[in-house]
Parts: sequence; C-alpha cells; structure tokens
Amino acid sequence: MPKLVFSRHGLSEWNALNQFTGWADVDLAEQGVEEAIAGGKKIKEAGIEFDQAYTSVLKRAIKTTNYLLEYSDQIWVPVEKSWRLNERHYGGLTGQNKAEAAEKFGDEQVHIWRRSYDVSPSPMPHDHPYSAHGDRRYAKLDQSVVPDAENLKITLERALPFWEDKIAPDLLSGKTVLVGAHGNSIRALVKHIDGLTDDEILEVEIPTGSPLVYEFDDNLNVLNKYYL
Repeated sequence: MPKLVFSRHGLSEWNALNQFTGWADVDLAEQGVEEAIAGGKKIKEAGIEFDQAYTSVLKRAIKTTNYLLEYSDQIWVPVEKSWRLNERHYGGLTGQNKAEAAEKFGDEQVHIWRRSYDVSPSPMPHDHPYSAHGDRRYAKLDQSVVPDAENLKITLERALPFWEDKIAPDLLSGKTVLVGAHGNSIRALVKHIDGLTDDEILEVEIPTGSPLVYEFDDNLNVLNKYYL
C-alpha cells in the first residue's frame, strides 16, 4: 500500500515572534526542535519505514526532516530538496509582525492576504534584504519563476509539478514517502490530493509536530488519512 507522510516543520524563530516568514530562511525555535524530535518518535512507534524523503531548500524544513528521520532510525533514507516545496512567499509582508501589519493595513486586509485562495500581498522589491533574487539557492532557475509574492493558488501551481514528477511516481511504484515541508506548501498539495474546493481549503490547517499520513490504493485514491 503506497503511503505518504507530510510533516510541517516545527515552530520556527519567526513563528514564535508572530512574524510573516515565507521564503526567509529562518531557523527552528527550541520548541520546533522538540516538535520535530517528537514527530520522529511517533513515526518510529507507528512502524512507518520510508524509501524516499523530500523537503524544501529552507533550513527549518530541512532540519525538521533530518530530525524526523534520525529519531525514527532512518537517517540513511535519501533526501531530495526542492524550491517547489518552499513555503508560500509572503511578499512585502515578509519579516513583519502580524499584529503590527494588522494595525498598519487593517485586520480585514491582512486576513484577506493570509486566508484567501488567490489574493497575494504586495510584491517584495528585488533589493529587499529577504528577496530570493540573488540568492544562490535559486541562481540556476529562470528568474521569471522566482516569486516576489504568492497566494495559495500560485503555491499549488509551483508545487504540483513536483508532485507529478517525483512524489506521485514514487507512490505509484509502491514506495513510502516523507515530505517535510511548510504549512502552505502542504496545504496546497492536500487540496490537490483531497480534491478540495477553493473555499474548502481555507478551513484546513496543518499543525506542527503531528505527521499527517495518507494511505492510497494502487491508483492513488485515498484509502485512509490520519495524524500521528
């Protein structure tokens, strides 16, 4: 039975400070490390054995993936990193405190930016300290695909090719796959896998520290879905 485990990274330093993070490469907070270790132990207790792991190119997800594998005694499992699994890019909101942004722009506008499916925040200028343009991680990409701001719709559009080219073929071959990623990149793929509407996905939250398990039939129809 093909099996897929999603795990959102543990609490990051900016999560703890209530700041918009997106593509900023922020480390795990101490609590986030503990959550990732706990997730690895849950995977071990569940007896889930991976053949392949995937993660983003942001260290909070990379470290979480490493902890999950280490504490489930599977540190040897191959890990592939891709920008397509990065968190949603929060544009000009990146680095701002969420409460302060609500005071500046209004609660309703910030809520629309955060929770709507297809509305993006203002784009990040290329000379912004957190711009992905000029970052060596993305130097080989066509700069037209490097975002300055994203919504969930755009996040799904850039994550979906990775699902189709990497994750789905692995599952169809019977592999058990770990994806250590971010709240919104996981939500985007959950929308696709579960066939959710644009409105339904707005109600979905992906918790930290609780691996999400999908079990599929041989045609990748979902048979079971649960959190560890």
